[in-house]
Amino acid sequence: MSVEANTPSVIIVGAGFSGLIAARELEAAGFAVRVFEARNRIGGRAWTDERLGGHPLEMGATWVHWMQPFVWTEITRYGQQIYPSPDIEDAYWVSGGVVHRGTEHELDTALSRVQEKIFEGSREFFPNPHDPLAVLHDPATPPDLRERFLRADTGSVLDCLRDGGFSRQDIDLADSYWSAGYQGSTATASPLMAKHWAALSDHRSSLMDEQTLRFKLVNGMRGLYESIAADIRADIVLDTPVRRIGHSSTGVEVELGNGTVERADAVILTAPIGALPNIEFDPPLSAGQRKVIAEGTNSTGFKIWIKVAGHHSIIAGAPGGHPISLLRSEYFLDEENATILVGFGSDHTAIELDSVDSAQKALDVWRDDLKVLDCGGHDWVADTWSGQTWATLRSGQFFDGWSHFLATGSRLRFAGADYARGWNGVVVDGAIESGIVTARGLINELGRGPE
Repeated sequence: MSVEANTPSVIIVGAGFSGLIAARELEAAGFAVRVFEARNRIGGRAWTDERLGGHPLEMGATWVHWMQPFVWTEITRYGQQIYPSPDIEDAYWVSGGVVHRGTEHELDTALSRVQEKIFEGSREFFPNPHDPLAVLHDPATPPDLRERFLRADTGSVLDCLRDGGFSRQDIDLADSYWSAGYQGSTATASPLMAKHWAALSDHRSSLMDEQTLRFKLVNGMRGLYESIAADIRADIVLDTPVRRIGHSSTGVEVELGNGTVERADAVILTAPIGALPNIEFDPPLSAGQRKVIAEGTNSTGFKIWIKVAGHHSIIAGAPGGHPISLLRSEYFLDEENATILVGFGSDHTAIELDSVDSAQKALDVWRDDLKVLDCGGHDWVADTWSGQTWATLRSGQFFDGWSHFLATGSRLRFAGADYARGWNGVVVDGAIESGIVTARGLINELGRGPE
């Protein structure tokens, strides 16, 4: 395709949701776009793959919701359909080495009390949850509110439960939930991130659960990211990692893994924070950005799919010291007389994702009569091109972390769920938001291309 001399050009690194959305947005404004993806597929940390006997399962991002504005727009645009995860009959939770059993409602009721404490201050701190640092930037913010906001990002997410008003079982329930939610240790998890999730969910734990664990796409995430990719005219070059990015106030040069150098007016880098050590930056990134990269996020966990014999409608939780912190039934296979469960844990080294024996030991924590037939997943933390699961925040990183990547002072721009203002890190909605915002920023700065 020929490109007119005055056509602005942008290189996009990464073909996940953020990169695909940015490419589509820029092309619609007349920009020349090139997309380079290190993996042999598109989708990034969203990946619908056939596992456990050929069943389409999500290795990464899974759930969507109509109250997530950016992803719902794309679901509507491409005529995708959703359906709910199944209702659950039996709930199990571990505290003090004892397995408790009840209904899902009883588990939710017990958890809602501790969630209310963890969410405390969310309304005050996040009057507009899609502008999460507003209380720091608004000159009208009372000094005491600003100080409480900053203080709320210290310590760990469970510290607020240790004042004597909550039992060991209460704390263990919260540890189970948030070890899975933060995909890492609750001891290092930013308390503000949980409050931000609450603000994005009308400050209700039930709505937060519905947004993050309830509705899936009929055609999977693949149905959505392939639909977006089909609207992009530029070639999406796979198996092409980026080695170095030179950036200035007037343009960029991007060195690919094969030594080829590509030049453009700007580059949008959509790699997760955990993958940024793979890229050399010239000039080097800012001190704040380098600090976040060196620390890494709180995302050291995993997601696993487990097929068990028989029909079992269960949800189960265990504190972070156990391999799996949250487990629930997702698919009932009548023809195989089996159930596919999905599990989350805080430490990717605590389980072998493809080992039936390892999965069996993890499930024995709750019930020793669940026979594991097969299991699988993708280790995103060990994956060179992600280095983490979804981006959850360490203590102190809510205001001194992801936001360092919102401005660079050059034509290098960052986009992706890790850098989103709304659903930061955790769901596809944030990736789409960041792709749109970053692309529109370049359109405003460089002007539209020729019609």
